[in-house]
Amino acid sequence: MRRILIVNSKGGCGKTTFATTLAAAFAAKGKRVFLADADRQRSSLAWLKRRPQGLPPIHALDWSKGDHEMPDVSQGFIFIDGPGGLRGERAKDLVAEADDIVVPIMPSAFDWDATVAFLRRLSEMKRIRKGKAEILVVANRVRRGRADLAQLQQQAQDAGYPLLTEIADRVAYARHAASGSSVFDPPAASADVLAQWHPLIQALD
Repeated sequence: MRRILIVNSKGGCGKTTFATTLAAAFAAKGKRVFLADADRQRSSLAWLKRRPQGLPPIHALDWSKGDHEMPDVSQGFIFIDGPGGLRGERAKDLVAEADDIVVPIMPSAFDWDATVAFLRRLSEMKRIRKGKAEILVVANRVRRGRADLAQLQQQAQDAGYPLLTEIADRVAYARHAASGSSVFDPPAASADVLAQWHPLIQALD
């Protein structure tokens, strides 16, 4: 069972969008997928309740109260929507269960300042230091050609956390969130939208 934690200490970075989109992407590939919600707001679980019948199945896990009950299966993927402000023992517990850690970041100076400090704390954790879990940094809600994106790309590279890919700011994500679906569910989004996710999906598969 491969466990992917989506998290950032900075709120509003889009971690629930990443958790739900990745879960739907792997479900569309025919994988056995679980979506664990470790955030007290339970946004991922609310999205799952809205998910229409007939779409590829995604199984819910409620980790919002601190319990990390694992499904009794050996194959598949768990996408963990991490809590906001992840710190302390909760951080260690969730990181200890992760094979990969996806960190979405918005292209702004405020987001970078908060996220780089968070990335450094993550890098000091034993599981990551020993190479048992990988940190994957992804830019979110990107608008092409803007100077703040170029600045984020350079800052991430200089800090040793190069951006794996960049997800454009599209209204489609809000529309899908409201309906319990994703850009990977039929009818799927355009090829250029899906292509932005391929580097991340390939790294996790």
